[in-house]
Amino acid sequence: MRLLITFTVVLAVASAQNATNRFPADFMFGAATAAYQVEGAWNEDGKGESIQDYMFHNYPEYMVGEDNGDVACDSYHQYLQDVEMLKTLNADIYRFSIAWSRVLPNGDLDFINQAGIDYYNNLIDALLANGIQPLVTMYHWDLPQALQYIGGWPNELLVDYFVEYARLLFQNFGDRVKWWLTFNEPHQFTMGYAMLGVAPSQPAPGIGDYLATHTVIKAHARVWHMYDEEFRATQNGSVGITLNMDWPEPETNSTEDAEAADRARQFVMGMFAHPIYSQDGDYPAVVRQQVDANSAAEGRPRSRLPTFTQEEIEYIRGSADFFGMNHYNTTFVTPGLTGESPSKTRDTAVITSDPVEYLGAMLEAINTDGVPVIGYTAWSLIDTIEWNLGFTVTYGLCEVDKTSPNKTRTPKESAAFMSEVFRTKELPSQYNLY
Repeated sequence: MRLLITFTVVLAVASAQNATNRFPADFMFGAATAAYQVEGAWNEDGKGESIQDYMFHNYPEYMVGEDNGDVACDSYHQYLQDVEMLKTLNADIYRFSIAWSRVLPNGDLDFINQAGIDYYNNLIDALLANGIQPLVTMYHWDLPQALQYIGGWPNELLVDYFVEYARLLFQNFGDRVKWWLTFNEPHQFTMGYAMLGVAPSQPAPGIGDYLATHTVIKAHARVWHMYDEEFRATQNGSVGITLNMDWPEPETNSTEDAEAADRARQFVMGMFAHPIYSQDGDYPAVVRQQVDANSAAEGRPRSRLPTFTQEEIEYIRGSADFFGMNHYNTTFVTPGLTGESPSKTRDTAVITSDPVEYLGAMLEAINTDGVPVIGYTAWSLIDTIEWNLGFTVTYGLCEVDKTSPNKTRTPKESAAFMSEVFRTKELPSQYNLY
């Protein structure tokens, strides 16, 4: 299984051992963005409304300041600037997402928006003309609002809608796109069915988020099998999923803290990774045990966590060509109860606290541990709308002048450092951890 790391993200397949400060010659470096965070043009050229558009238009109090994604970085009009920044970075690959409602305004095939198809074709062609591989995320948190009106991800009919959307993407872009991610961070966006302020802002904790999780896992597997059966032979691409994990470490050396840390991992990443990547499939045993027991204690006639049939377990297991991982920071973990009842947080039964040289650790994993990492995309290419935080945080390698008509991009000092690492595939010795 190959590993892709984004945000810090990585893909995986490894080459032979290298010098300790060098990445494999075929290692792919790049940067990432997401449609809502950079494109703008929220209602131009036939684009439909997304759950992000709806939430921030109707509940602006959920956004820090007065920013939203209506204009964002205007990448819909300024995508060639983005490509130029990628060239400046010596990037091999660009991870971006397609806005579902830009190509299917209603979320369904009743109306295909050719202007949206044209935009992504132009972006993909510009990338390839500059020697940059497109890595496309199908879903980065921006469900068409029309599909939220029928319940959104807790409604298993969304599996069919997502498969039809994915087929459209393969048909239109699969001749040139060889790297696909079905979903970005489902642990994060399924929270939108558990709490206010995360689109679609439907507070049904410990129920809605588990129903959404169940649908998303099924949708991912259906798309992978569809690609495998209908497109792989002619397009020869790879389909995976990106999961996130802010790594929990035991607060002490106690068995209880070790078990708490593992439980925290299983409730965040394991819920999605175990059904797809493990030999046994299905949800992690500790997740099933915790939610089933808590549901019974609450007097419920059924578990709040849905159940896969044995046929579904076997169908989902192995449905990925590579593993994408997003990682931001590490926390310390000890047993304890927090969060409202019911909720996924309370089911997890851990308390976390905050205390990290990522490229050095990744290089060590490749060259010392033999982990088959094939790529890394930094979050983010440019300063983006960071969801509820707006433009108050600036993670981009390139600054965006929000006051200029063309939203001019300017590389930061970090871009110079990263462009040299990307070019040489070599990490300066002071960042080498081993």
